[in-house]
Amino acid sequence: MKPIFQTLRTIGVAIGFALVAGAPLRAEDANKPELLVFAAASLTNVLGELSPAFEKTAGITVKLSFAASSALARQIEAGAAADVFVSADQEWMDYLQTRNLLDDKSRRDLVGNQLVLIAPADSTVTLKIGPGFPLAAALGDGRLSTGDPDTVPVGKYARAALTSLGVWAAIEPKLVRAENVRSALMFVARGEAPLGIVYSTDALVDPKVRVVGVFPAATHAPITYPAAATKGAGKQAAAYLKYLSGTGARETWKRFGFAELAKEQQ
Repeated sequence: MKPIFQTLRTIGVAIGFALVAGAPLRAEDANKPELLVFAAASLTNVLGELSPAFEKTAGITVKLSFAASSALARQIEAGAAADVFVSADQEWMDYLQTRNLLDDKSRRDLVGNQLVLIAPADSTVTLKIGPGFPLAAALGDGRLSTGDPDTVPVGKYARAALTSLGVWAAIEPKLVRAENVRSALMFVARGEAPLGIVYSTDALVDPKVRVVGVFPAATHAPITYPAAATKGAGKQAAAYLKYLSGTGARETWKRFGFAELAKEQQ
């Protein structure tokens, strides 16, 4: 097995290719309007189901590009021609809004999520998450996989939670700073990291990991997914956002483990 740090770049490249590579264009789709959606990596599965359903009703071809919210926001800032941005935190949406790159009126919060500690499915580790809990001891000589806390939303949530619980200083030197949440998940699923911090929805889609514990909501900012059309995006973007936040999509969001927001949060 390759050392974990030798696999970081390889996995990142493979994931990036897999997520942006679409199916071959069919002849009947050639004249359809196209919508390019930049979305947080944790939305890969759910938008992969919701978008084709939208295509059937709207007659629009949706192209999806998944990565860390930070990477996508910076691509939009650099001029990427995305029509819709869906972030895993408010900060990167704010980043684009303050730069006047979004249609401010289109912005809305879609769903919520939970932060969880995971281990490989065959791991026997048990931990009760709480103040001062022995996370460093449970890691031993291993490392904790999560998103880069300097840029990636899941890593920021993880740092906030571990700081609140008083264990961040002991854990920081043991981090694997993955480029997005799905990369962090993969390190644990492959047994290259004994523990990781991801969203509960990511843990649900991979049978090679199990949830060790859920971080108390009070230890970090609420995990919400804001979405908005970019500046100059057409009517297709507005229709897509309406579909994602509508009643028709609600059961799909729930089936993939995302939490419905209270009305005051929407």
